Amino acid sequence: MTLEQPTGEMWQKIREELNEKPEGKEQDLEHIKEWLKKEPHLPDEFDDQRIMTFLRGCKFSLEKTKRKLDMYFTMRSAVPEFFDNRDVMRPELQEILNIVQMPPLPGLTPDGRRVILMRGVDKDAQTPNVADAFKLALMLGDVRLAEEKEGVAGDIYILDASVATPTHFAKFTPTLVKKFLVCVQEAYPVKLKQIHVINVSPLVDKIVNFVKPFIKEKIRDRIFLHSDTNELFKHVPKEMLPAEYGGNAGPMDELHNAWVKKLAEYKDWFAEQEKYKANEALRPGKPTNYDELFGIDGSFRQLVID
Repeated sequence: MTLEQPTGEMWQKIREELNEKPEGKEQDLEHIKEWLKKEPHLPDEFDDQRIMTFLRGCKFSLEKTKRKLDMYFTMRSAVPEFFDNRDVMRPELQEILNIVQMPPLPGLTPDGRRVILMRGVDKDAQTPNVADAFKLALMLGDVRLAEEKEGVAGDIYILDASVATPTHFAKFTPTLVKKFLVCVQEAYPVKLKQIHVINVSPLVDKIVNFVKPFIKEKIRDRIFLHSDTNELFKHVPKEMLPAEYGGNAGPMDELHNAWVKKLAEYKDWFAEQEKYKANEALRPGKPTNYDELFGIDGSFRQLVID
């Protein structure tokens, strides 16, 4: 699966949007690499392409990039259920991939945004292990850190709720959802532009209301619920969607299988990364209090998100 990269005028416009200056970006990259070496609790190195994706996601603010990277490695220690045993061929992950599809689509919207489409494929399927499902979503995020070579102008998520049933959501605990949203919002350089939920039902309203307290207000205002899929096409060009949605991107099964294959290609990288995580015993000052971080005491901390 190859992701289309921005070129020409779109590329130029995204450079401006991300504050990316050719003369300064290498210097910024070196600054972050030096900073990692000096932080006793963090790994000494991380690959250049992924650091560049963090810089772009933070609009080349060095301080924000450091906060995000620190949180990225902290999460690996704090939430082992999301970050250990990340081999996509393991049976429990394969089981989820048989009933859930979440491929990033190859094309870009006219303003340079990446679209990720998520759906369940079987209404009668047993609810999988939720932590493993979140693990797979973050694995895709890690692969995109390397595969988004040029940077994009943000992400658009489309969630197809057509097979969602109350049983599917019975295993979603507030703690797990909080942990996942802290990871997404604070530890990854994601610029979340829009979330579209299609094929909605009264159940979907309940789920959205359940999740809303855990996301920043700015993001809440970017959630759109559509009972008519045609409404979606005002935001995302129909032709860039998979065949099932009337587009030209090919069948969902093919897109999904290509991403599963891509995750398998990263098997060695995922295994190697298990040793790269924050060591709280070496953190200058006070170690991170995980309960406080995830608001497990009942007060969910204000999230920092661009």
